[in-house]
Amino acid sequence: MNFQFNQFNLFNDVAEMARKEMVEAGYEQLITPEDVDTALKKPGTTLVMINSVCGCAGGIARPAASFAPKGDIAPDHLVTVFAGQDKEATETARSYFTGYPPSSPSFALLKDGEMKMMVERHEIEGSDPMEVVNKLRAAFKEYC
Repeated sequence: MNFQFNQFNLFNDVAEMARKEMVEAGYEQLITPEDVDTALKKPGTTLVMINSVCGCAGGIARPAASFAPKGDIAPDHLVTVFAGQDKEATETARSYFTGYPPSSPSFALLKDGEMKMMVERHEIEGSDPMEVVNKLRAAFKEYC
């Protein structure tokens, strides 16, 4: 039996599942820089999830992203960009995160287009999803 493993197809399948997970959680997927600018300039609060295919995204960040907005206080808008996949959209989103280096997975909370808080990868790695949920909900309580 000759089994040929195609890493490219596997990676694309994993990325597609990661995208789908966020859309099913209620996040609008932003693919282009124009999508990002339109979404991040909306009035109100916007949670941006920078998605990726790494283990801490799948095991911690995406579960936290799904659960955090289900509390009593939540942002007006939930959006996501995919680092490494939609590069221009991700770069545009990161241009709003002044004072923070590129980080994925990560979360940014904006209010009326202004950066309010960030949960960076180093704060996600080694945490459990509920620790990240609690950080996000504390920010929701303060800014939403």
